[in-house]
Amino acid sequence: MKSVLTAAALAAAAALPLTALPAAAFDPAQMTDAEREAFGAAVRDYIMDHPEVLIEAVNKMEAQRLADEAKNDRVLVETHKAAIFDDGHSWVGGNPKGDLTVVEFIDYRCGYCRKIAPEVDALVEKDGNIRLILKEFPILGQESELASRYAIAVRQIAGDAAYKTAHDKLYEIRGAVTLESLGALAKDQGLDSQAIIQRMNTEEVTAEIRANRQLAEQMQIMGTPTFVIGPELLRGIPSSGLEAAVTQIRAEAKG
Repeated sequence: MKSVLTAAALAAAAALPLTALPAAAFDPAQMTDAEREAFGAAVRDYIMDHPEVLIEAVNKMEAQRLADEAKNDRVLVETHKAAIFDDGHSWVGGNPKGDLTVVEFIDYRCGYCRKIAPEVDALVEKDGNIRLILKEFPILGQESELASRYAIAVRQIAGDAAYKTAHDKLYEIRGAVTLESLGALAKDQGLDSQAIIQRMNTEEVTAEIRANRQLAEQMQIMGTPTFVIGPELLRGIPSSGLEAAVTQIRAEAKG
């Protein structure tokens, strides 16, 4: 609000008698009631005549708020970088030696996650130098949890390639996610459906989900998709698109 007050103060000062205030200082605390009333009227008149200064002030405050949030988020990423980038259980794809790591917290019942998934895959393939990590973060109810448990169980039993296939197919499910539908999905993948279903309810699977939720809580992540791209935490889908976000973050890293 500095720009508003400065301009308003000048307008008010001009409206007051020359003898009302000392020439060397403007001290509202020393105003008489009449001077204070005149000052308030001048401020109001100035704002009514120049409403754009309010927009400028709000935009400046919002820009500062976003800058402060981004700074805080970078601290969170740095603090929890081991759990984010090398937790020992999350699926890792793309180029394992890539110059930039992209981490996505996902929920299979999240429409935005489903929408962005093809863009994520296309970016990784086109770029060729991105290390991609997917973190199972089911937060949208029982069906979300079942889907994540299935994906994790598939990875633990059948490996990374089978996990990625399961991951893609889980986004294609439009009906209810149930043990029966997941068993059928396992058979379609050529997997032992009974072994997968049994694995879903084990501590090994539960521990992975628990660890991801604990990490999300520590990083103040409450929605999906959430991305960590290099040092930056992006809460939601970037308005400029993932590719543009990656380009910008790379450029900033190079200074």
